[in-house]
Amino acid sequence: MQQIKTYIIFFLLCIVATIGYSQDTIQQQTRLKQDQLEEGQDYVIDTIIDGQTYFKKAIKAVQTVDLSKGLQDHEFAAKIDKEWLDELYSNTLFDTIYRDVSNLKYKAVYYPELTTDTLKARLQRLNARTPFNVEYNPGLENVIKSFLKNRHQSFERLMGLSNYYFPMFERELDNYDIPLEMKYLAIVESALKPRARSRVGATGLWQFMFATGKEYGLDVSSYVDERSDPIKATIAASRYLSKLYKLFGDWDLALAAYNSGPGNVSKAIRRSGGYKNYWNIRPNLPRETAGYVPAFLATMYIFEYAKEHGFVQHKPEFHLIETDTIHVKQMITLDQVSEYTGVKIETLQFLNPAYKLDIIPFIKGKNYTLRLPRNIIGAFVNNEDQLYAHAKAELDKREKPLPKFQNADAKTRYRVKQGDYLGKIARKFGVRVSQIKQWNGLRNNNLKIGQRLTIYPRNGVPVSRSKATASNNKKAKMLKGKTYTVQQGDSLWSISQKFAGVSIQNIKDWNDISGTRLKPGMKLIISKG
Repeated sequence: MQQIKTYIIFFLLCIVATIGYSQDTIQQQTRLKQDQLEEGQDYVIDTIIDGQTYFKKAIKAVQTVDLSKGLQDHEFAAKIDKEWLDELYSNTLFDTIYRDVSNLKYKAVYYPELTTDTLKARLQRLNARTPFNVEYNPGLENVIKSFLKNRHQSFERLMGLSNYYFPMFERELDNYDIPLEMKYLAIVESALKPRARSRVGATGLWQFMFATGKEYGLDVSSYVDERSDPIKATIAASRYLSKLYKLFGDWDLALAAYNSGPGNVSKAIRRSGGYKNYWNIRPNLPRETAGYVPAFLATMYIFEYAKEHGFVQHKPEFHLIETDTIHVKQMITLDQVSEYTGVKIETLQFLNPAYKLDIIPFIKGKNYTLRLPRNIIGAFVNNEDQLYAHAKAELDKREKPLPKFQNADAKTRYRVKQGDYLGKIARKFGVRVSQIKQWNGLRNNNLKIGQRLTIYPRNGVPVSRSKATASNNKKAKMLKGKTYTVQQGDSLWSISQKFAGVSIQNIKDWNDISGTRLKPGMKLIISKG
């Protein structure tokens, strides 16, 4: 036994010696004397033994990527991108769809390209493969033909946007066993505008009211409105639709209840004598809801038979698969992200519509994400410590002048200095880049030293209704451009129709109007000329 122990000890000593020899051999191979150094290589001192200096090759540090430098865009292509992004953010299409659904007409429409027999056959095929009641009736035929005749261009734009939104809709709808055709509901609800807002305050792609959004887990705060988050709002809509279907056992009635509430649908069932078919109870529904399901079915038909009707889809700037998200580790603004990565602020706003002030907060217990083009994600993560440090330093500096911000009623003229850029100026005054561009008619982000900008600073305090009205009148006098005096019986919609290219949202944005109430005699800015 003693002999075995001796062999084991001897064996272990041999291993140790071998390792030591190997290490010495490696050291000898990497350690170089003065006369062994090669010209053009970088070396550092490794060690000094018995007065002899030994060197080794220097290991170069990995260089961080400065994403904001050296990236030049093509001027013409950039112009096209800007015009397309402007199109994405325009609320004109939403206003048009909202008006059409609210005042849907069922008059006969002359459209010889689609015969009644062809439509009947297509609706029959569509009815066979969907859980919705897509049976032919003259009213639905007239709606479909009206959309085909009068809204061809609008539907092409919507089809382009759908390439981005529909994949995320379908994933969440499938998770809750909702028919995938329900994705077309977001077109009827919002025209695929994440920040669309109805006359009664419903917001987002799926048009949630504040209380309903809260009930289904959508956070609404000063910084964030998750009703505008495409994925979170779709999850909430799926949960709500699932609940409505369990209540009525019919997808058509679930659609009607989504728009007007279960109470209005149950009252319509009673008033119809107990019918449970949408088309039978439709005369007893609110006017807007009466046009809601026909608009949904007509939209479904047009998308499903787009090829047969010669629709050309506009390509979106991004497909969902070309983007990815990262969880933010501290507060950061979209302006800062744009500055660091070179991604246009308009693109970041499109990809991150839930952040009301273009600021992504960091709050314990919340997981706020930043969506970026996939080709930027790696570089952002690789340099995030530096980016967050820079962002924090800027935000820390910004805290000091906050109490000095002027009242929201006043305007100021700012002179552009060396080193200024729109994001920096926006943070200085607590406003958004898009607002500065709108107030000053800027078509791009370029500034010149000495250029003067008109800015309406924010101090974070909501302006009362009376002050807002005074502010509107004051700004109407100060700003150049057309103004309009509100007459008795006027509405935002009727006023927008009097001026070409002006939407309801334009009037609300230019005049700081949050609701829809107008007072006779009020002066409204109706152009930014």
